[in-house]
Amino acid sequence: MAPVVANNFCRDFGAAATTVQAGVSSGRAASTQASWNQWEKYCLELALDPFLQTIEDKIPYLQVFAQRVRTGSLAIAKHPLRARSTEDYVRQVAQTFLSVGAKDPRKDSSNTIDFRLQRMIAAWEKEDSPPHRVKPVPIKVINNIAFIADHSTDPHTRAIADMIIIAFFFLLRPGEYTSTPSDTQSFKFKDLQLLFGGNRLNIATAPDTVLKAATFATLTFDLQKNGVRGEVVGHGLSGHPTVCPVKALARRAIHLRQHHAPPITPIASFHHNNTWMPVTPADISRTLRNAVAFLGPSLGFLPNEVSARCLRAAGANALLNAKVEPEIISLLGRWRSDTMLRYLTVQSSSLMKAYSRKMLQDGDYNLLPNQLVPMH
Repeated sequence: MAPVVANNFCRDFGAAATTVQAGVSSGRAASTQASWNQWEKYCLELALDPFLQTIEDKIPYLQVFAQRVRTGSLAIAKHPLRARSTEDYVRQVAQTFLSVGAKDPRKDSSNTIDFRLQRMIAAWEKEDSPPHRVKPVPIKVINNIAFIADHSTDPHTRAIADMIIIAFFFLLRPGEYTSTPSDTQSFKFKDLQLLFGGNRLNIATAPDTVLKAATFATLTFDLQKNGVRGEVVGHGLSGHPTVCPVKALARRAIHLRQHHAPPITPIASFHHNNTWMPVTPADISRTLRNAVAFLGPSLGFLPNEVSARCLRAAGANALLNAKVEPEIISLLGRWRSDTMLRYLTVQSSSLMKAYSRKMLQDGDYNLLPNQLVPMH
């Protein structure tokens, strides 16, 4: 190429590579880079090209890498990892291969993950202790948090409570309702709408009393995970004066506009000392744990078993206990697979209390015989 053409090509190729990186969150991109750095370190020790271009069967090298990550010698944190975390390292290495046009080194000729890698991961999963899953909090925990916030003048406390309520009713992930680096984005002021009857309210000009009287509220999906861009999801009044998605979003709208928040301001923000401050996952987790500690062990779980991630499960379980069909719960929560079932727990006493009676009543039946069953 002529020098000018070559420079232009390199410039545009650099822009394209940057765009590829922007396809995931900064946190995920950093994690992939860190895994690749460990892979390069491993390959350097073996005097190997990191892309293994001259090696036909790459699986043994991936196996040894995975083994060393699993034991911690090649893990970034230098401690043993669970099977799933180890698998993530190998996947991120493969994604770097793919990013430069190379083939996925994990896959065989039929384009499936090689049998040897699959069996290694499966064996490690059997060795691992059961995964720690956060407990879905019952509504009494959220009621307690809302009561405290309703009697507080601290904008931080009130913002945390509102975001907990919103996350519960809309089945949101932490990245959607707090300030955190993730694959998704938190909802902005511009994504919020309030309605009275069938009429949409002008959030910029309607009096506070009118916003507080709203009967319906919506959030518009943009870059949230598994959301359809531009899709509008809404809720009506819950019937509770504070623990209500409409009331909580109205309170957020009033606070944001009182302080002249730009449309791109996250609704998980509060104004303090002339500065916009974020509501963080740590804020949510601390508040939930304090409420669980206050309510005591009668809840059936301990404070360290809840976090900002539990509100999505809490909302899903509330719907399950209300006898809402799992398909509807999956639709509301934007689950695209059966992973939703991991959020639904049979530890709910209200869900399970009547099943033994139903099983006793309906457990007596006859099967249709096949031809091998002798006739009476």
